[in-house]
Amino acid sequence: MPDIDTLFLFGSNPTEGHPIISLWLKKALRRGAKLIVGDPRKTWMARRADVWLNLKPGSNIAMMNGLANVILQNGWENREFISKRAEGFEEFKAKVAEYDLDRVEKLTGVAKEKIIEAARLYAQAEKSMIVYGLGVTEHQTGTENAMAIANLALICGQIGRPSTGIMALRGQNNVQGASDLGPLPATLPGYQSVTDAKSREKFEKAWGVKIKDKPGLKSVEMLDECRRGNFKGLFILGEDPAQTDPDLHHVWKALESVEFLVVQDIFHTETTRFAHVILPGASFAEKDGTFTNGERRVQRVRKAIEPLAGMAEWEVICKLSTLMGYPMHYNHPSYIMDEIASLVPIYGGINYNRIAKQGIQWPCPTTDHPGTSTLYTDLFSRPGGLAKFMSLDHKGSGEVADRDYPFVLITGRIREHYNNGSMTGRVPGIMELVPEELLEISREDATALNIKNGDMVKVSSKRGGIDVKVKVTDRSQPGNVFLTFHHRMTLSNILTSEHRDPITGTPEYKACAVKIEK
Repeated sequence: MPDIDTLFLFGSNPTEGHPIISLWLKKALRRGAKLIVGDPRKTWMARRADVWLNLKPGSNIAMMNGLANVILQNGWENREFISKRAEGFEEFKAKVAEYDLDRVEKLTGVAKEKIIEAARLYAQAEKSMIVYGLGVTEHQTGTENAMAIANLALICGQIGRPSTGIMALRGQNNVQGASDLGPLPATLPGYQSVTDAKSREKFEKAWGVKIKDKPGLKSVEMLDECRRGNFKGLFILGEDPAQTDPDLHHVWKALESVEFLVVQDIFHTETTRFAHVILPGASFAEKDGTFTNGERRVQRVRKAIEPLAGMAEWEVICKLSTLMGYPMHYNHPSYIMDEIASLVPIYGGINYNRIAKQGIQWPCPTTDHPGTSTLYTDLFSRPGGLAKFMSLDHKGSGEVADRDYPFVLITGRIREHYNNGSMTGRVPGIMELVPEELLEISREDATALNIKNGDMVKVSSKRGGIDVKVKVTDRSQPGNVFLTFHHRMTLSNILTSEHRDPITGTPEYKACAVKIEK
């Protein structure tokens, strides 16, 4: 990463959301890398950017299409890469031609000159990398936003080489590892589709059960089914939807609707309030196993102490499964990893002995394979090995500001607190630093509303309202306000909307319409 020439940080605030990764990004900047930041907020990185693309929430696709159009108009594309490694280019070229600078400036609010300079810096660098976060994915167009980013990398050939490509910063640690091993409703472990007969047959033989050929439900869809009365029971492990999911009134009604709710966690949360049975979870310090990080590196984790509750979470799951009629017995997590290696080709060469000292990046198909540091050096994972350009149109946010709700609320994280605050909220030193929720608002909007630092306001959306203290700042642009979701006494997700990405079900946390009253 330190030898990057241009870093394009899009929809991510790593100095607060991913502080360790931000150290590597800062190292690249100190070595001379140029920095482009696409973000509605003036974050730490945006202040130091060579170009800050201060786009309106929900205009990601318009921005990416505009950048691509500028690159093509100026002949900055990598024609050799496009001709040899991708398909669908002509259709894509015709689509982005519809996004001229005048239109993109109007849709995004970003000056034309900034768009041109960002396109030049990204396209003309020898090694450019795009790093994106939840500001890309937590929109109703989140999947298409990610596709638009891939389009940009493809037209410039900025992929398949070290210090290029796309890094998606995951929302929490081991999201990558969890995703790899089967919780997605349409895939078996290793991203093997449930609709593929050969994949199902392999797992059916290994597990001795019949596997349905239709995808299951996403987590938000499960809550929908709870409200409809179709789910009678729910088991929630290490998750706090009653605080962190959107449109909390909907979530609360769903959790109240099930006849039997089991929650397993290390602390009481908003969700445990609804539980009929609470099982004690195990912290990272009580776990043996692996974490897989954002660069696909499978890393060994060893417990520092025995689980305080007497059982690790995998043991609890095995015992529950056995009691419910499916015997599940493992002597140690290493046996689970061996089973993974036997069924998941990308993990095929990984075992506890190999990762005892240093992690291995998948794909690692065999025990003599060193792992894969850079993906897509020769072929992409699609049939035929070619990438496909995706022709995409700007759709905007599911909910936009209007006369009654004139502000756009963006939600996110701050460095001092983590997710629902169930851990950091119990640390006195951290609570002294950030003891309560603050509404970040621009000076212009604060003046217009006749509010100042420390005033209490009511923030309301179509779904409900919360009382919160004001923080006047230049981090927010006029028309935008910002809240975290860390504080149980100020549940910001009462405000967020029901809109979701139709492909992944990811909620649109990054844009909803609100009003503010002193």
